[in-house]
Amino acid sequence: MPVSADLAQALQALIAEHDLNHDPPGPIFRGGHGERMTRFGVTHVVRRAVAAATATQPGLACKVVSPHVLRHTLAMALLQSGVDLLTIQAWLGHAQVATTHRYAAADVEMMRRGLDHAAISGKQPARFKAKDAVLQLLESL
Repeated sequence: MPVSADLAQALQALIAEHDLNHDPPGPIFRGGHGERMTRFGVTHVVRRAVAAATATQPGLACKVVSPHVLRHTLAMALLQSGVDLLTIQAWLGHAQVATTHRYAAADVEMMRRGLDHAAISGKQPARFKAKDAVLQLLESL
């Protein structure tokens, strides 16, 4: 899957800014000691960013934001845009599509669009009414 031009440009700028053009190349995203950033480091960065953003977006204070939430949000946005599960699996780096499927739980809007696509109306069908003979049979049991 090709990388967008703006993402490639941002990564090239990051590599140049931190002088990472070495052979062999090291990690682009580094922790405090220059080593590969861990998932705990990423969580710390996300928490700091949310704390800073809360100053201008106070609603963030009552929301849970984590790398997992960001991954789930990406998966749902891709799914709602019509991207297939195999492509989402590749984006998330999952070994099996079954793992990706957990992210791709359909939301209400997707279900509504599915019903519209299948031309199923939202009207309730007529309720079943048993005839007297059926009711008599059931009551005799």
